[in-house]
Amino acid sequence: MTWWEAIILGLVQGLAEFLPISSSGHLVLGEYFLGITEPEGAGALAFEVFVHFGTTLSILTVYRQRIGTLLSDGFAGLRQPSIWASALRPGRIDASNETGDDPPAPAGPVVALRLGAFILLSMIPTALVYVFFKDWLEARFGDPRFVCGMLIVTGVLLLLTRLRMHPDGRLGPLKSLLIGLAQGAAMIPGISRSGSTICTAIYLNVDRKEAADFSFLMLLPVIIGATLLQVLDLLEAEAAIDWLPLLLGTMVAYASGIWAIKVVIDFVQRGNLRYFAYYLFIAGALGLIFIR
Repeated sequence: MTWWEAIILGLVQGLAEFLPISSSGHLVLGEYFLGITEPEGAGALAFEVFVHFGTTLSILTVYRQRIGTLLSDGFAGLRQPSIWASALRPGRIDASNETGDDPPAPAGPVVALRLGAFILLSMIPTALVYVFFKDWLEARFGDPRFVCGMLIVTGVLLLLTRLRMHPDGRLGPLKSLLIGLAQGAAMIPGISRSGSTICTAIYLNVDRKEAADFSFLMLLPVIIGATLLQVLDLLEAEAAIDWLPLLLGTMVAYASGIWAIKVVIDFVQRGNLRYFAYYLFIAGALGLIFIR
């Protein structure tokens, strides 16, 4: 991989990881059109590890205040068994804050434990999908035309949010499980993770801002776990690594990821997800026409 290919793929990863347009699908198409013919090599694995680390840093940067407060309040709440039951009741995961760029930090151990419980619940169906469909999912990465079809499916999911323009409900245990199921389905290349989880939350009448915030926060343990597994595979490979493309791709993925998170939050709040749907319809259709 050359340095300019690393920059392009890092940009694709950073933008598509958070924009509701499917990072996995765009990486498959990016590798296809750039002519990268050995995506399973140790160099490609190292690149994937590093760009995922870059996008992880993006979430930690944008949500740094909230994550810090959640951790401190969560540990405090664990020492108070009397509030554990109330933590599982439906409720909002944050407090409103109309000023400042950093997302607002939730107040209180109950809110922290509630969000932690909902994130854990969302990981159950995601893990089950990975365990039972891993081989089938990995095989789909070698089929660019299939990916293009799934981009169109993601576009339909985004467009259907127009049917619920003003969701005002709250998260709950069942909703968290269903959103986690959507995250598991997004392992299919071409299905956007952020798009499917945000759309599912909106379909379930979860407030738009809360839907976007939960989508990004629930991704954090998943992406950290996946990155750690990739690191173990990379260590076993014991191959020589060209560091320049890795560092360039990571920095580009980090910077573009921060921008993409803020853009998605703004578009979700304004109810403008349809614009991403139009892009996906065009990209998917063009891919089906030109990829043979």
